[in-house]
Formats: sequence, structure tokens, C-alpha cells
Amino acid sequence: MSLVAKLVLSPLLVAQALATRRRAPLLPEAAGERHGTVGSGKRRLRLLIVGDSSGAGVGVATQDIALAGYLSRTLAGAAQATVRWQLVAQSGITSAQALELVQRQRPDRADVAVVVLGVNDVIDQVPSQRAVRHRAALADWLREHAAVRHVVFAALPPVHLFPLLPQPLRWIMGRDARRHDEAVARWAASRDDVSHVPIDMQLDASCMAADGFHPGEPVYRVCGETLARRVAMLQFPIEETT
Repeated sequence: MSLVAKLVLSPLLVAQALATRRRAPLLPEAAGERHGTVGSGKRRLRLLIVGDSSGAGVGVATQDIALAGYLSRTLAGAAQATVRWQLVAQSGITSAQALELVQRQRPDRADVAVVVLGVNDVIDQVPSQRAVRHRAALADWLREHAAVRHVVFAALPPVHLFPLLPQPLRWIMGRDARRHDEAVARWAASRDDVSHVPIDMQLDASCMAADGFHPGEPVYRVCGETLARRVAMLQFPIEETT
């Protein structure tokens, strides 16, 4: 159904996509440090965040009200730990490009990684199974080269609710995003060292960034807190601080 719809609607979809890109304001990545330490718990937890524009904080002014800020602070409280966090993110990247990014930047060793990717795979029409293979390669690299014990993948956002996107482009992209997310969830369920975390939220213009496409501060808060609670539930030894 979706493939047939794409073929029939392709001239309109292309025109809508080009018009949307022209009118959307270009928002910068959030300012601020991309590493730090929060909390004062006796345990120490090393957190790596990998992502695209939603990881980089596009849509808000500073990292403390972006995903990294809410995630690290909430995790410190939920895990009763001192959290040392690092962010490796770049706006516009796909899952394959995220692997190339971490390979270039060589992040510090971490206990757990939180990955927020996928919308650009949908935009670039990467087949869902290929996107899953790229995520698997990313998880394997983080495990081998950054000593990560567990990789948490955030669910794709409800693209069908993005206010910037006109219909039928919004409907088509929403279906593609759901198909990608279902494929990632099935793959994650097959591994003990990977989790897929759904995030329950309803999007409208009031909680989105000025461009109607990227998250606003309320969305970053919900996502960061939801992911932090999931990470805090993981069962693996955490080093004691001295």
C-alpha cells in the first residue's frame, strides 16, 4: 500500500519535500559543552550519547535544556550515581553516518550508550532492513571500541504528527518511520546488549521548535527523562567513586 501510494504520489511528494525544505528555517545545534559530570552519588556511570540533530539539541538554545542535559541529570538521580557524560552528535546524519562519526571522534570508554537516530534514514529513503544493519554495526563498534556494555536506541518520533510536513507527505513519512521503528524493535529484542525504548508523547506546534520539525524543550525533557529511567533499570556493575 505504501509503495503504491509513493509511486502514484511521487511527483506531489517531491514537490512538497522541496517546498518544505525551502521554507523551513535552518536552526543551529544547541550551544554548550558536549561532556561533563553531574550528580554526587557514590557510584560512577559513564554515559555516551550518539545522535543526529535531536542528539545535538537542534531546536533549543543550550545543551542543558536539550536531550543530553535532561538525560544526564535525570539519570544521576534515578541511578543515584555520579554520571560522566559525553555527546557525539551531528545534525543531518543517518545511522550509517553515525558509525563514521564515532569512528572519527573515538569517544571515551562508556558503560552505556544512548542512540537517537533514524529520521534521516527515513528522509533519505534508506530501506528499513539496511538501516537496522547500520545500527547493528554501530552497536557492535561501540561494544568493541568504547567498552559499552549496553546500547539503548530511542524509538523514532511520531513523524506523522510533525506540524511542518504537509499532507500527504506527512502520512507517507509517518508510515515509513513506523516501519523503520518496528524493524529496529524486532532486532533489539533479539539481543541482550541492546534495548529499544518507546517514548509516549503527542506532538503539536506548542512543543516543537520554531521550524515545526525539530523537538522543542518539552519534547527533549520527556525523551531525556524516559531514556534515563530505562538506563537506570539496567543490571550491570557500576564502579564505586572514591
